[in-house]
Amino acid sequence: MRMARTVQESLDKAHCSYDIVAHPHSATSLESARTAGVPAERVAKAVILDDRHNNYLMAVLPANRHLDMSKLPKDKPWDLTRESNLPHWFSDCERGAIPALGGAYQMSMIVDPSLTREKEIYLEAGNHSYLIHMDMEQYLKLVPHAEVRELS
Repeated sequence: MRMARTVQESLDKAHCSYDIVAHPHSATSLESARTAGVPAERVAKAVILDDRHNNYLMAVLPANRHLDMSKLPKDKPWDLTRESNLPHWFSDCERGAIPALGGAYQMSMIVDPSLTREKEIYLEAGNHSYLIHMDMEQYLKLVPHAEVRELS
């Protein structure tokens, strides 16, 4: 599987230009950047949050940065989602290989502006062996409802 079905459908529906970057199996977005030989600041890491009342939020930031929980919206008490809750949302993905495409998975999302300032972006394809590479303009077309907000 080069990419998750939901990711492929989302790319097709938005008529995005992209290419696939194969890399040795990796466990994290930061490791994916290293093994693929791409800048970590251009690899999108998706962090899933919830308020323990079935409200979920995808925070997207560069693989080389850490989420600052104090910068999350204050409307709900956001916390990191338990790994055991994720297969429900990302059933077509390998565990831990979450694509930074909240809308494709019916999830609200926030993107760190440090990522949107890059000319190009790499995101998990839904597995641990491939990244999707595209221009930032194409990515923003895929996530038109994403809020851009300082997260790291």
